[in-house]
Amino acid sequence: MPRVPRRPSDEARRGAYKPPGVDAARSRRRREDRLLALRRRNRDAGLFKRRREEPSLAPAPVAPPSDAAADATAPPPPPGPSSAPSSPPPADALRAAADAELEGLSEMVDKVWSDDTTSQLEATVQFRKLLSDGKNSTMIKIIRADVLPRFAEFLSRQRLPQLQMEAAWVLTNIAASDYTLLVAECGAVPRLVELLDSPNANIRHQALWALGNIAADMPSCREIVLDHGAVTPLLAQFKEDMKVSVLRTATWALSNLCFGKLPAEVQVKPILEIISLLIHSADEKILADACWALYYICDGVEGGIQDALDAGVCPQLVKLLMHASANILLPVITSLARISAGDDTQVQVIIENGILPCLTQLLARNYPKIIKKQTCLIVSNITAGSKDQIQAVIDADVMNHVIVLLKTSETDLKKEAAWAISNAASGGSSDQIQYLVSRGCLEPLCNVLKYQDVDLVYTCLEGLQNILEEGETGRQGNECATNPYAQFILENGGLDNLEDLQDFDNDAVYKLAMKLLERYWDEEVSDEANLTASKDSPAENVEAVPEDAAPPPVAAPSVDGTE
Repeated sequence: MPRVPRRPSDEARRGAYKPPGVDAARSRRRREDRLLALRRRNRDAGLFKRRREEPSLAPAPVAPPSDAAADATAPPPPPGPSSAPSSPPPADALRAAADAELEGLSEMVDKVWSDDTTSQLEATVQFRKLLSDGKNSTMIKIIRADVLPRFAEFLSRQRLPQLQMEAAWVLTNIAASDYTLLVAECGAVPRLVELLDSPNANIRHQALWALGNIAADMPSCREIVLDHGAVTPLLAQFKEDMKVSVLRTATWALSNLCFGKLPAEVQVKPILEIISLLIHSADEKILADACWALYYICDGVEGGIQDALDAGVCPQLVKLLMHASANILLPVITSLARISAGDDTQVQVIIENGILPCLTQLLARNYPKIIKKQTCLIVSNITAGSKDQIQAVIDADVMNHVIVLLKTSETDLKKEAAWAISNAASGGSSDQIQYLVSRGCLEPLCNVLKYQDVDLVYTCLEGLQNILEEGETGRQGNECATNPYAQFILENGGLDNLEDLQDFDNDAVYKLAMKLLERYWDEEVSDEANLTASKDSPAENVEAVPEDAAPPPVAAPSVDGTE
């Protein structure tokens, strides 16, 4: 049964009255917290470190750097070989030899610090082999030996390219551990940046790898790399005739550098020029990392969305929505979701490039839940725009599939669908409102009022407000007619959900809910209030008499005429 709602003051009620509709900018802005949480999850998916293993310990000949790494959208690989070899390798013997070498660590340290270049190279190779076993205990012992500054110094030995290569390899694997900050602070970063101009392609490749690991660790490490001007020489790598393996590493390193807010001195447009080429790559690893880099720029750079659109990335991004690999689809749709959070003009660009038919297919087919959630997020951002943009969504048959999700999917996916429908209902025209209601959106939309998400519930109330306003318009000139939408909400339990919002811990939600109750169901609320009041009235003045009880005896009049 409906409860008697608490009545706000006249002043509070007047303050709650606002014209129906949705503020597109506000609606998109309140998605930023969700996007921030998503971005943090995506960082774990698309941003991680990569170790370079010792070839002799791998189950097969080691491919170039990124071939040994996991996909860009997969969790970081565990240390050591990623799969069991087909035949027992001599790993035990090799590890036993590594342990024996570790016992002679002090001798290796002496060689590293000696003045003999042959001894320096020999010891550096030994350190590199030790680090290839991936053992944390080995890493700690090497770090405690305080040899990192020496390896950083070896990076400047231009006349000894093999020593430069081995030292960069050692630092790469240490940077792939939990001790990246020590590498960033030992003086290696400026020297690694200098190595990006090395005439030796292998050294440049190894320097890219090391810098990518350093940038992937934490914002302070990334800032150190950026402060030493790594972006320009990194971009220069893409202008050469690179092997696919090197191009993978360079794209991955660029993606790691783009994560987070870029300093003002970093020019974004040259980066986007490279990315606009990389997103046409046929290599999935390159393609995935390029799309993550694009997403990071759109998300972390002021004006990044417009810069990306100016770079011409939109047509290819939309085309990639139909890519067969989920490793590609996730960063692509995440990038488009970020672009859809821009202003109406920017959203119109992705509409004109044909995103809506793709969204229809993504919702209709059996894609992973994360893909469908991102799809609904894009739809909700588009429906937060103009009436023409809402109509474009309807014409593409997107809303039918969103309403189905709102009715049948899991709770977290229902929430994303509810955003899309609520935004459309809040800003839609009369015909658009009628379309949504005819497709059965009212009942599931009322069920959203049970959720504890303040922004979502408020947006849902705005949508219901606009729908109810449309119902009032339909009964103009006939005061005896009933608002069909108000009646439907009443008959399907929506009024109960609205009245429950009197206990919602948010004043704006409470006020808007009370406004709707008083305007459209005041008679029902008043009747219920009177009924409850009569039930709760003092009992001493009312005597309950059972229906089947005999009437009380009437006293006979006295002889003298007194009672």
